[in-house]
Amino acid sequence: MELVWKNDGAAPIYFEWPVMMYIYDAEGNRRYWEGVDVDLTVLSSTMVYSEVYNMLYNDPAHYLGKTVKARGTFSIYQLVTDGVLQPDPVSYACIISDATACCAEGMEFVLKDDLAYPDDYPELGTEITVIGEFQSYEENGMTWYHLVNARLA
Repeated sequence: MELVWKNDGAAPIYFEWPVMMYIYDAEGNRRYWEGVDVDLTVLSSTMVYSEVYNMLYNDPAHYLGKTVKARGTFSIYQLVTDGVLQPDPVSYACIISDATACCAEGMEFVLKDDLAYPDDYPELGTEITVIGEFQSYEENGMTWYHLVNARLA
């Protein structure tokens, strides 16, 4: 597939406007995208932590459906059952710390490809950049938030 873009308007474009492209399958599921609505990687460590906290706790509805780019440390969440750590990961996260590294939030993500842990994932503690669509899900009567159809940049 090839796309050709042409400004066919009455005036030239004077600014670098972001261009976003989305490709949907026949069922309406977004299969591919380029562009980012919320780029957390350009914020200072103080601001990024505040923005992530805002996304997860203060105003998550504002971010639903937006494409988010985040940088942090790769981590996994595992269950502890009867005091025993279960070997299989429950979910994957990009851990984002504040400026002093005293506080951190985990941005959970689900990669769009069918990958196997640990073979297809970075090593724990590795710095990663993840891009995905911010969505909510229900589990055990609670609402949680994560990046879906995500990819590692």
